[in-house]
Amino acid sequence: MRKILFFFGLTLFIFAVSLPQADAAQKKRQLAKSAKSTIVAKSSKSSRFSKSSISAKRKVSKTFVATKHKTVSHATAAPLKPSFGQMAGLHGATDSLDLKSSVALVIDQETNEVLFSKNEQAVLPIASLTKLMTGLVLREAKLPMDQMITISQADVDTEKGSKSRLGVGTELTRGELLHLALMSSENRAAHALARSYPGGLSIFVGLMNAKALSIGMSDTQYVEPTGLSSKNQSSARDLAKLVNIAHSDPILRELTTSPDYQVAVGNRTLQFNNTNRLVKNPSWDIGLQKTGYISEAGRCLVMQTKIAGRKLIMVFLDSAGKLSRIADAERVRRWVESRSAGRSTSVPLASAAGEKIIHFQ
Repeated sequence: MRKILFFFGLTLFIFAVSLPQADAAQKKRQLAKSAKSTIVAKSSKSSRFSKSSISAKRKVSKTFVATKHKTVSHATAAPLKPSFGQMAGLHGATDSLDLKSSVALVIDQETNEVLFSKNEQAVLPIASLTKLMTGLVLREAKLPMDQMITISQADVDTEKGSKSRLGVGTELTRGELLHLALMSSENRAAHALARSYPGGLSIFVGLMNAKALSIGMSDTQYVEPTGLSSKNQSSARDLAKLVNIAHSDPILRELTTSPDYQVAVGNRTLQFNNTNRLVKNPSWDIGLQKTGYISEAGRCLVMQTKIAGRKLIMVFLDSAGKLSRIADAERVRRWVESRSAGRSTSVPLASAAGEKIIHFQ
């Protein structure tokens, strides 16, 4: 009996002890389950937040890109300022060679016969063709070419805001400045040459106009020595006369047709190139040339050249494209060569506007 009671009591004791442990285990399982649910919930929430964030970022990114593209698509380049020739309707004139220059003139230098003409009487801005007269006046003054001239603030372009590698304070000889002005159309060089002339800039410009009148350039006027001003104007007929006179000076011939030139500026050596690519073309025989460009004048070119045994003077004004004046010169050359085959050089080829004679003086 005692054993039975002992066994029963021991069972009750074990049950009493194991019950709290089971309770604790149950609670522990419940807590673990609850914690797991919380973690899953948080993870799900975090995932939803992350996806939402990524979506929002993508949306912002797309909006930014779209806005950027929209801005770019609405950005338009400022329209080019029309040239005087365009405003006058000169580009509407047609010719048999389909030239892109609104004004053209080709003359036999030895016979003075007009071979081709197009709007040759139009008076237009001539841009840096001006520098040919600047060089002619300077050469006739016979000033010392080795005299040093300093680029000053007065030589900085305030007309068009053009740039230059000749900084204020640069010292070069008169000969070097003349070379750069005629070959690479250096504006500060041309202005410094005129400014440093005895009597100053106004005297020099007066001499330019006087020289123009003396050689029969009745349609021409100059207000400054670079060509940056659209008030420097002339006609193709007048410019042909200028080319003819300038070609008689061997220095002007040499400097205008020089392919490139180097000058020492401080501790640096600067290389300048000719603005007319044809001078480096072996198929061309060019005795004198000058290019010019401002928006009011378009692209301009004058040349003395030899084609098919004939010495010719070519003038192209107000050409619309960057390379079109060169292309026009090539068209004229091919035309002269094709028409000259099997004919006497004493007979004029043709004229787009009727045969004319221009007398050089």
